Amino acid sequence: MVAVEIIAVGNELLLGDVLDTNTNWLCKKIVGLGGQVKRTAIIGDDLQAIAHEIRSALDRKADVIFTTGGLGPTADDLTLEGVARAAASPLELSGEALAFVKAKYEELAEKGYVEDAAMTEARRKMAFLPRGARAISNPVGAAPASILKANSSLIISLPGVPAELKGIFEGPLQPILKEVFGESVFIEKLLVIDCGDESLLAPMLREIAAGNPRVYIKSRAKTFGPRVRFRITLSMAGSDRSTVERAINKALSDLERALNSAHIAIESVEG
Repeated sequence: MVAVEIIAVGNELLLGDVLDTNTNWLCKKIVGLGGQVKRTAIIGDDLQAIAHEIRSALDRKADVIFTTGGLGPTADDLTLEGVARAAASPLELSGEALAFVKAKYEELAEKGYVEDAAMTEARRKMAFLPRGARAISNPVGAAPASILKANSSLIISLPGVPAELKGIFEGPLQPILKEVFGESVFIEKLLVIDCGDESLLAPMLREIAAGNPRVYIKSRAKTFGPRVRFRITLSMAGSDRSTVERAINKALSDLERALNSAHIAIESVEG
C-alpha cells in the first residue's frame, strides 16, 4: 500500500484565518486511490520548518509526500525552497515552468484580468523549481505544481488555493497518480445501528477485527441523547477488487451475525 504524508504550509492556517480543507480533501482522494495517509502536518511560512518537515518525511521513507501552499510569487511563499533544501536539490529556473507562467500571464492580460503580461521578478519566482523537478500545469491559476523524486519518495507540491489544488489533482496529475497508485481499490461499508452503549460494542468489534485483520473497523456515535445511534464503518484498500470485496463482505457478515445475536438492530447498511 502506498504510504502518503501531507504537509500543509501557511501562517494563515495556524492563525485560524483559513480552514485547512485541502488536507481533508486529499485524505479522501488518497484513500479512494487505495493509498494510506500515514501523517499530516500544518506548518507556517518558515523555511527551516518546511525543510525540516519534508526531511523528516523523507527519513520515514514515505512513498509520496504532498505539500500544499507556498508556491506563489510573494516573499513568504517558501515551500519549493524548503523542498530544495530538504532534498539537496537547489532551486533552478525551469524552462518548462517559465513557459507555463509566461503563457498564463499572457492569457490573463488578454482577458483583462491583469494589466500586462510582463515577466516580473515576482512572476519569474514561480518558475524556479528544485533541480530535477518536473513542472505540472495549473488549469486554474498561474503557479505550476511540481514533482520531484527524492531518494525513494515522490514529492508533489500543490498550490494552496483549493480550486487550483483540485484542478491539478483531478486533471494533469492523474496519469502520475495512476502510475503511483496503480489499480488499487478502496471499499467501505457503513452500518447505522440502534445501540445506546458503545461499551457493549467494544468487545464485539474487537473480536470481529481480530477475525478480519485486513479490514479497518471503527464505531462512532451518530447522535447523542436517549436514542443514540452508532455508525460502524468497515473499510479496506487493496490491489485486487475481488479480494477486497470478499474480505469486506466476510467482515460484514460476521458483524451482522454478532449484532443479531446481541439483539442490536441494524437500521441501515450503505456502500
